Amino acid sequence: MLRTILSISGKPGLFKLASQGRNAIIVESLLDGKKTPAYSRDKVISLNDIAIYTEEGEKPLREVFQLIFEKESGAATAVDAKADAAALKKYFGEILPSFDRERVYPTDIKKVIVWYNLLVSKGYTQFNEEVAEEVAE
Repeated sequence: MLRTILSISGKPGLFKLASQGRNAIIVESLLDGKKTPAYSRDKVISLNDIAIYTEEGEKPLREVFQLIFEKESGAATAVDAKADAAALKKYFGEILPSFDRERVYPTDIKKVIVWYNLLVSKGYTQFNEEVAEEVAE
């Protein structure tokens, strides 16, 4: 699921890959459902390719989302993404105690929380399905 969910630099929210055109991909906003093209000049990244720095290395974003999902019992996060930096770090420390506090900034934590809440509100809750697909291959 996270392979088709995209972040586009400079555009708010997340996007779902709708189709592929000749010079662009067509994406659908998860915020308002509008379809727009994303060109090669746009910085587009799949959520499946994002990881969070930890003291041991990197943890895939899908695993972080799964940890949040389990902590919150499938609901939105208990902390607001607009909370102060100390509250965001405290919450993230409960989710991922080994996150690298020097390389993971409050803005990164805010983005993870906003993305998680958006995905859950739209019914996307299968964060570890890529693991099952990789094992099957």
